[in-house]
Amino acid sequence: MQSRFRRLIRQAEEGRSLTWEEANALVEVELPELMAAACRVRERFRGDRVSLCAIINAKSGRCGEDCRFCAQSAHHETGVSAYPLIPEERILEGADRSAGDGVRFFCIVTSGRRVTKEDLRKIDAMLRKMRAAGRIRPCASLGTLNLSELKALKKAGLLRYHHNIETARSFFAAVCTTHSFDRRLKTVRNAKAAGLEVCCGGILGMGETMAQRMEMALTLRDLKVDSIPLNFLHPIPGTPLAGVLPLAREEILKTVALFRLIHPAVEIRACAGREVQLGEEQGRLLDAGIDGLLTGDYLTTSGTAPQKDRAMVQAHGLQTGQGEKG
Repeated sequence: MQSRFRRLIRQAEEGRSLTWEEANALVEVELPELMAAACRVRERFRGDRVSLCAIINAKSGRCGEDCRFCAQSAHHETGVSAYPLIPEERILEGADRSAGDGVRFFCIVTSGRRVTKEDLRKIDAMLRKMRAAGRIRPCASLGTLNLSELKALKKAGLLRYHHNIETARSFFAAVCTTHSFDRRLKTVRNAKAAGLEVCCGGILGMGETMAQRMEMALTLRDLKVDSIPLNFLHPIPGTPLAGVLPLAREEILKTVALFRLIHPAVEIRACAGREVQLGEEQGRLLDAGIDGLLTGDYLTTSGTAPQKDRAMVQAHGLQTGQGEKG
């Protein structure tokens, strides 16, 4: 490895920031070297624990946004189930079941630009009960809420808000035209201002370049997010991205390792699409610096059972738990 690459990797291992140019320079490093460095960084800043989270599709379909990857968009003919907010007992049962599976965060997810005022009131009550039970940490993904709404959710017991930026600013118009990248940033900043932890990432493999992935990574760093969920495109029939070819596995692993080097102390979580893109090799994501997994089923597609994820983590010499060093 050239001396410059050694210097940049040492810089990342010491927790010092990389510039866009430096991050893109590391793209040229051979994959084994990058993955080894990413593992060292994860061990130093995140320890040997991998946290599990789970989601529930609490309100599905009929979304007015035109995100090209999404099965729930009303602009696409995907045959996905559409239903209003499900009953409180189903959500609380899901949270309790996830807690029993060793899951740390449980996220209530609703489709659409933003949750309705009435549904927000119902979710507020659910959060209070979830927090009172004390078995799991509540998370929510409810669209573009304002600051006062997010403060109210925090008061009800919400700990973390999820709102992805999806991709780089320079690629966003190729993914969605019904809302702006800046609107997504505003919601993330509102959640931070409300005192919530923020879970914010995107999707890899929609046609973006590696440089654009680095652009997204640095935007997330500027936002000071607490957790970065990395999804891997699962092309859904009926969506405009249905025919996109999968990324090479080496490219996925290199991207993940680079995210770890750019974000040494931040939780990085492998989420939807890992089964489709990596198959039986998805455990290699742990070798590339991942310290979190979205386990169980996803919004409209099947995922991996928590028991199988825990076994995969243990097979890689890691433990399931909080995902934080110490």
